[in-house]
Amino acid sequence: MSIFPTESQLQELASLPPDEPVVMLNLLRFKEQASAPDEGMTGIEAYERYGREAAPYLAKVGGRMLNGVVARHVVIGPEDEWHMALLVEYPSAARFLEMASDPGYLEAHAHRDAALADSRLIASAPLGPVLG
Repeated sequence: MSIFPTESQLQELASLPPDEPVVMLNLLRFKEQASAPDEGMTGIEAYERYGREAAPYLAKVGGRMLNGVVARHVVIGPEDEWHMALLVEYPSAARFLEMASDPGYLEAHAHRDAALADSRLIASAPLGPVLG
């Protein structure tokens, strides 16, 4: 289970170029029933709550949701490994880290923790059109 970054992962992220955008690939697997502070909700409901509460902090640092998909059927790989994938763009890794350390965002983040059974957060570079 991976919900929080390690210190070395945060240090590596902080070393990315300060003037380059970063796209965070979020791979998400939800709990059937959310934990505290969202008992009584499903994991997806708690994650939706996180999204609503985190949105102002995302906007504050100039971030934006690029796209998201709900997994329907695994064609290659383990069954039911991920339920959802999101692409979220930030002006830079530094702006992402600014958001991630905001006390208000950290309060909203409790709903993410309550929602997820497992996750991956992969800092990526925008690729642009390459096929076709």
